[in-house]
Amino acid sequence: MGFARWLVDPGNPLTARVTVNRYWQQFFGIGLIKTVEDFGFQGERPPHQDLLDWLAIDFMQNNWDIKRTLKTIVMSATYQQSSKVTPELQERDPDNRLMARGPRFRLPAEVVRDQALALSGLLVEKLGGPSVKPYQPPGLWEELSFGEEKYEPDYGEGLYRRSLYTYWKRTVAPPSMVTFDATDRETCTVRLPRTNTPLQALNLMNDVTFLEASRKLAERIMKNGGQTPEERIAYAFRLATARAPQPEEEKMLLAAFIRFKVS
Repeated sequence: MGFARWLVDPGNPLTARVTVNRYWQQFFGIGLIKTVEDFGFQGERPPHQDLLDWLAIDFMQNNWDIKRTLKTIVMSATYQQSSKVTPELQERDPDNRLMARGPRFRLPAEVVRDQALALSGLLVEKLGGPSVKPYQPPGLWEELSFGEEKYEPDYGEGLYRRSLYTYWKRTVAPPSMVTFDATDRETCTVRLPRTNTPLQALNLMNDVTFLEASRKLAERIMKNGGQTPEERIAYAFRLATARAPQPEEEKMLLAAFIRFKVS
C-alpha cells in the first residue's frame, strides 16, 4: 500500500511524466522524451521540459483523468497543424522534434487492420470476451508444430473483432501484425520500430481480411456515397482521411476510376 501511494504522490512526478509521455507518443509517433522506456540517466533529456512538466502536473491535479488529458492533446494547436513539410524543415528537423508540423506516421500493426475493418463497416465493436482467430494463411501452425496443431479460423463476428482480441501464439504470431512490426511479446515493449518492406504491400493486397474490407467499403460507397463518381470519391476520401479531397487529388482518383472501369 505504501508503494502504491508513493507512485501517485504529488511529490513523485515520475509516474505522471511517464504516462503523459506515452500518450503523447500515441498521437505524435514520438514522445516528448524519445526514450519512452527509459527516464533514467541514459535516457534522452526532454527538449520540451516545460510542456512535459505542465502536462504531468495537469494530469495529477485533475484526478488522473485520462480522457481529459487525451482531449487536451488533440485539441491543441500543435496537434491540429497541417502535416505538410517543406524541404527546409525536413532537413532541419526530420523527426519533428520542434513540432512545427502535425504528426505524420504509420498506424501501429493492430490499428492498421482495425482501421480497414472500421472503414468498411465490418468492425465488431463488442467489448470483452475470449480471444478470437481471424483469417491467417493456411499451414503456418502445422509447419511449426510438426503437424500436431492446426489453425481453425473463427466464423461470423469472430473474424472482425478488434485486433486486441486476436489469439496470440508466441511461436507463431499473427503474420499480418508481425509484418507491420508488432512486438513479439517476449518482453514489455513501449516503443516499436517502423519499417517499410514489400511484404507490407503484398499483405494489404492479398490478405483475406483486407480483400473483404475493400469489397465492403466499395459496397458502402455505392450505397451511401451518392450517384456520380465525383460524389462517391469525395465520400470515400472523407471516410478514409476525415477531410475533403483537394482538386488535384480528386482529379487523380477520378482518372484512376475511369482507367480501371474501362479495363
